[in-house]
Amino acid sequence: MRLTDATMVNSFVPGSAPLSPEDEALLIRRTASMGPAYRLFYEQPLHVVRGEDVWLYGADGTKYLDAYNNVASVGHCHPHVVKAIARQAAELCTHTRYLTSQVVDYSERLIATLPAALQHAMFTCSGSEANDLALRIAHNFTSAEGVIVSENAYHGTTQHLISLSPSLGSGVSPSRTTRKIAAPLDGDGKKFAADVQSAIDDLAQNGIKICALLIDTIFTSDGVAADPPGFLEPAVNVVRKAGGVFIADEVQPGFGRTGSGLWCFNRHGVTPDIVTLGKPMGNGYPVAGLVIQPHIVEAFGATIRYFNTFGGNTVAMAAASAVLDVIENQKLVENAAKVGGVFAEALGGIKALGPVRAAGLMIAVDVLKDDGTPDPDRCLKIVNSLRNRGVLISASGITGHILKIRPPLTFGEDHVDLFMDRLNKVINSI
Repeated sequence: MRLTDATMVNSFVPGSAPLSPEDEALLIRRTASMGPAYRLFYEQPLHVVRGEDVWLYGADGTKYLDAYNNVASVGHCHPHVVKAIARQAAELCTHTRYLTSQVVDYSERLIATLPAALQHAMFTCSGSEANDLALRIAHNFTSAEGVIVSENAYHGTTQHLISLSPSLGSGVSPSRTTRKIAAPLDGDGKKFAADVQSAIDDLAQNGIKICALLIDTIFTSDGVAADPPGFLEPAVNVVRKAGGVFIADEVQPGFGRTGSGLWCFNRHGVTPDIVTLGKPMGNGYPVAGLVIQPHIVEAFGATIRYFNTFGGNTVAMAAASAVLDVIENQKLVENAAKVGGVFAEALGGIKALGPVRAAGLMIAVDVLKDDGTPDPDRCLKIVNSLRNRGVLISASGITGHILKIRPPLTFGEDHVDLFMDRLNKVINSI
């Protein structure tokens, strides 16, 4: 079984892992009450009870270095974010159909971080909802249906987005209006643009017009396409020339992850038509949304009402605003650039591993066989062995052979040292 974001431990067989009686009982209860569709990380599931900054604590008291969870983007249970949520929850929690200052204040603050063409913010509870809403608006604007995604993309779990998220597994079938293309892990922008054009042509041959190019701007689930900056621009130009729009999914790379500003798309010198946001936006509180160019949403807004009971609620806005406070006050974008560079250099020095692709604290490392082909089995062993030594990462890529390292933005050089010590021990043991 390949260990990726979408395919983890699917079911638990009692006695199959060295778990405590309490954890085994909890797993049995989980399977009975939650059914077969949920996944768990790692061959030996991890029962966590507390988080603090870059650390997670197991039920048995074991301390784990979290080098994976970008949901807690500014560190688990950051005091400033926790206080902001509690303070607002004690005062008012209501939705956007009332006139409240919190959602307006945050909208203005968020928009100020983006290119001037992106002027309207809309809010949801999850990245899936944000991408779904972005596509609804794009379909309305273009009067077209065709969508192009990368071949191992993940964009969400709504009915529409399932067909646009091939990383969810072999049971997911693309719709007739979806085209998948190879992610440009080598940074070849000309080839990527040519593949986009080929997908547009194929859609046209089947009577389908292009609506949107929807991509995670660093191709996280495909295995991270980081360099060279600027390689996305030719593909964006191709889509717009054909009448489609560019939707930049910043759910994973956004909010400073890549170390070159808050937004990964800025590395490529392009302004998206729509930017979607999620996971790190509220540091664990469910808040997400999109920012859009006004002319794209004008007709949609004139004919379709948008409302989301929890999207943009006052507590969500307090959480999101507090996250921006922390990013700014702790200079976490700069930290991502500095520490990410040290991290990538250290990983590149391990001869037993393959190429490293990185931008800030979004890092991917290929695990290859001696003949240069993917080695998903060894990748699986590394991930699980690290877990057993107190370090948490995951894997990505279409074959599951790429180490996926994506820690909280508060990760420091001392944490890199600890990570490298444990990784070297794991590699030597394997």
